[in-house]
Amino acid sequence: MTASVDTLAAARSLDPEVRARADEIESARRLPADLSKRFAEAGFYRMWAPEVYGGLELPPADAARTIEALAQADGSSAWCVFIAVTSSTVLAALPPESAREIFADPHTLLGGVFAPRGKAVVEAGGFRVDGRWAWGSGTQNADWVMGGCQIIRDGEVEKLPNGAPRSRLMLVPADEIEFLDTWHVSGLCGTGSTDFAIQDRFVPDGRAAGVGVDGPLERPLYAFPAFGLLAMGIAAVSMGLARASIEALVELAGGKQPEGSARTLAERPASQAEVAQAEAGLRAARAFYYEAIEAAWDRASTEGRIGVDEKRDVRLATTHATRASAEAVDRMYHLAGGSSVYRTSPLQRIFRDVHVATQHMMVSPATLELTGRLLLGLPTNTAQL
Repeated sequence: MTASVDTLAAARSLDPEVRARADEIESARRLPADLSKRFAEAGFYRMWAPEVYGGLELPPADAARTIEALAQADGSSAWCVFIAVTSSTVLAALPPESAREIFADPHTLLGGVFAPRGKAVVEAGGFRVDGRWAWGSGTQNADWVMGGCQIIRDGEVEKLPNGAPRSRLMLVPADEIEFLDTWHVSGLCGTGSTDFAIQDRFVPDGRAAGVGVDGPLERPLYAFPAFGLLAMGIAAVSMGLARASIEALVELAGGKQPEGSARTLAERPASQAEVAQAEAGLRAARAFYYEAIEAAWDRASTEGRIGVDEKRDVRLATTHATRASAEAVDRMYHLAGGSSVYRTSPLQRIFRDVHVATQHMMVSPATLELTGRLLLGLPTNTAQL
């Protein structure tokens, strides 16, 4: 760690409590406010906030290991942390006076959605914002919520030189947000990823950020593209879930004697092979994941930028890690047989959680097509890296 706050140690110390509250978190369909406060106090939410404003600005791999450790205890908790962590990078794209105002307290929690599903009409000194966004993970505990918007100027959608609509993130205080009860889902139930709306709110210029457009702070962390950082978090959650599934299966296998068998589950050769393949698949995926992130970090630290090759490898490694994690979880879930389906088994929640994580567009099959084109040397639009 480069800062005095050891977030990985904090995640491990919170593990017993988070595991014990996993049912409560899932039933609430959101992270309980007291636990969210504990996470803020542990420094989780400011892992990627700029150091100059009171953040920790940790190297990406350090934050990923913290998120991965949290996911071993509970996937929803880790997901909320990763969304908060990635959301805090918006501070690097805001004017300093606005960033300091928003992040006046180091326990501040930012959340929201990058996708430009809202409209921001240009007015004197700012924007008039309306919109509704899905996937607002953790926003019900947030202090500030942001939503991506298309910019409307003189009645027309403002466009970039390449013809794509110009979008900006609009930050508003959480008490100006309308939360909609839409989060009724199969997995990651405790993330509170509900829809939210902003209606007819004025947002001053200083609270509008063009991520990837406005010049961010010239620091290695903010040389990473937003898509890459998002994908890292998804993979870290998935790898933590995979590790938890293997641990749960090993604990079960020593005592479970399948119906009609004279041996325990652990003593069966098929079980041994499945566990070995899950372990090898997860470790191989982790090795590629951290290798790609460290290589990108090294280049960002020495040159202040990240090349297409590093961006490609980060996206490929994160998608691969997410999929390999799901495969490991599937092996453990099926190997445990009927024991997996009981609510008392951690495997049933892990199985549901990891298969919601795989549905995120940042780790979709399209990323394999994109990175595959680059590996094949084909002309490729790299804007989505």
